[in-house]
Amino acid sequence: MRWYLGAVAVLLIGLALDLGLLVYAMYVLLGIMLISRYLAREWIENITAERDCSRLSAQMGEKVAVIVEISNRGTLPVPWLLLEDSLPKEALLQRPPRIRIEQRRTHIMRLKAGGKKTLLYQIQFLMRGYYQLGPLLAETGDLFGLHRRYRVLTEPHFVLVYPKVLPLESYNLASRRPIGEVRIMHRLFEDPTRISGVRPYGHGDPLNRIHWRATARMGELHSKTYEPSSVAGATILLDFNRRNYPARNEPHRSELAVTTAASLGNALYQMGQQVGLMTNGRDAADRIREEGWRSDFYTREMAQSKLGMRESSDRLRPVEVATRRGADQLTRMLESLARIELSDGLDFAALVSEVTSQLPLDATVVAVLPDVSPETAIALGNLRRRGFAVTAVMVMYDDEGHYPDCVGRLLAEGIDARRVEDEETLSVFCGEQLV
Repeated sequence: MRWYLGAVAVLLIGLALDLGLLVYAMYVLLGIMLISRYLAREWIENITAERDCSRLSAQMGEKVAVIVEISNRGTLPVPWLLLEDSLPKEALLQRPPRIRIEQRRTHIMRLKAGGKKTLLYQIQFLMRGYYQLGPLLAETGDLFGLHRRYRVLTEPHFVLVYPKVLPLESYNLASRRPIGEVRIMHRLFEDPTRISGVRPYGHGDPLNRIHWRATARMGELHSKTYEPSSVAGATILLDFNRRNYPARNEPHRSELAVTTAASLGNALYQMGQQVGLMTNGRDAADRIREEGWRSDFYTREMAQSKLGMRESSDRLRPVEVATRRGADQLTRMLESLARIELSDGLDFAALVSEVTSQLPLDATVVAVLPDVSPETAIALGNLRRRGFAVTAVMVMYDDEGHYPDCVGRLLAEGIDARRVEDEETLSVFCGEQLV
């Protein structure tokens, strides 16, 4: 706009002073500026694009191919076009990076009228997460550099990368022994593999409950009685508050905590037991639904800043996967763990208070913790005093001096405590218990 005002001002001065050459030059300059503005707008508005991803879910280490087809639907050729398919900046800059790119995702090209070109690259996902691919940002302008136009050509795709699941070697699946096993005092369930005695036949007893040897010996029908079953399954409480994950140990500690929760959930699911997940982290899908993403920009810098993820979140609503059995229960849990992000909202004690009413008494509460504050220990102790079976899994390293204090707080509340410091200890830790 300043260029137009300056040219008009010089034109008026030339007319007032009867400077013919200056007036002619200003007419030419204004004509070039108007034509350049029209062409830049015409070029950018006639560019269209379509993105295709080879898959929208993947495992860690797998690659996803991204194909973007760019078309010029106008009647004029586009002399230059700069295209950039945006990717999460934090995933690229993190050390170690969460993703690796093969081939180029930024291209400068020329498109003839009605022409098409293809942009192809691959992304290898090195860590679990919920990744936004795109949108495609386009930039073009006139040949004199007077006008530039920017546009978002495609909506983004979102790829879900599942967390790593490790087999728990010392966790005997055949024994059907859940973590932190306790005996239920009232008979919510009976274990048909453990006979505790016999009793006289009751009306409605099924035939497979009749004890035929006792019936033959006593001369009248008798039925088997069974021992009450142990607590079956677990509800995993994952502490994902950012304050408990110091930057010096990131992203290793948070990823190990997610791997721990996923591996425990997988082991329980394979045993046919109920499993659930409660966490104070934020769901990336919810974040995108709430924050959204802009589609109209004036500069590439504005687009990239608006498309970037906010670093902080004050989410006060837990992410929940209800504790139950089911064929798709593990899938729902792994999807939630894949999308979970560190949050600045609820602390762990507040999380326990929020979800206590939804915890089933017939399932162990397994708390996956990066740290144990006095408030956390008291919250877990209150759960134990209310009749829940509680086990704490601490994701901590050997060189952390406050580890003995954390163990002491848990033992003072009568909480079984176990530690995970790497993936190797995770595979065998279920058979060991701190005393």
